[in-house]
Order: sequence, then structure tokens, then C-alpha cells
Amino acid sequence: MLLLALPGVAHASLLSGDALDTAANIVAWLALIIVPVALITAFWMVHILPEKIAEKRRHPQLAAIKTLCLLSLAFGGLLWPLAWLWAYTKPVLHKMAYGTDQEDHGHGGDALTPLHDARTEVAAEDPAAPVSTRAELQQQVEALTRRLAELEARLGTSSPTGPGPVARE
Repeated sequence: MLLLALPGVAHASLLSGDALDTAANIVAWLALIIVPVALITAFWMVHILPEKIAEKRRHPQLAAIKTLCLLSLAFGGLLWPLAWLWAYTKPVLHKMAYGTDQEDHGHGGDALTPLHDARTEVAAEDPAAPVSTRAELQQQVEALTRRLAELEARLGTSSPTGPGPVARE
């Protein structure tokens, strides 16, 4: 009985020789190249979820959410929950200002310029955009300047560009 309790020959691996070297090379390639690339890709895909959600929901502040996601990468993911929450919020103030809480982002969701956001930019490629020429815009500016001068005259100010005396009641 004592002889049966003694250990036999022990092997550390099922493979031996060249097969063991080949298996070790495969595991090394996986651990050093494939796994980090897969983890970085998965991290990136999770990190851009808020901007994908905002784009799907036609959020009017998509450019800001994209920027927050990018900043979150620089800050180790600390800002990511804010971007996630922002993507799911209803932009109430935007709706009050523009009358809608959704924005059509077009093809790429490019960052908006202030003029584009205020819908004063002329888009030649968009057939639905209002056609405004420089002369029409100049006429609108002149009309607004005249209107401003009339209002300032009612208030008792002296100059449309500078501060003047304000009539107090």
C-alpha cells in the first residue's frame, strides 16, 4: 500500500518539445498584441456610447457631448458619466430658445459654428435652406439699425452706438 501512495512521474505541461514552444509563442502573441488591441477597441466603443446615443436622439448639443467624451479620455473616464447623463437629458432651455429639443445633424454631426447654430448661415447645397444674398442681409441690418434708433429715441438716448441719458419715469 505504501508503494501506491508514492507519486509517479509528474509533468508540468501536456505539450513537450517544439509543440510547447509553438503554444508559448501563440500565447505570447495573444497577450502582447491581440488582447491589448481588443481591450482598447472595447474601451473606445464604450467611451463613445454617449455621443452615439445623443446622435440617435437628435440631441441639439451633440458637438458638446462629443467634446466631453474626448475630454473624458484625457481625464481617465471621470467625465464619461456626465456625458452619458447629458446625452439622455431633454434640452429644455434649447427648446425655449429655438422651439425644438431636437436637431438634424446631417451626415457627420460636425461641430456647429455660432452662425450655423443660429440658422443664419447660407447653405448652398441645402435646397430647403432660405436663399439670402449679401444685399438682403445688409437690408435687414439697416432695417434693424433704423428700428434700434427709433427705440432709442423713444427712450431718450442720444446715440445708437454709445450710452446716453436714459429717461427714467
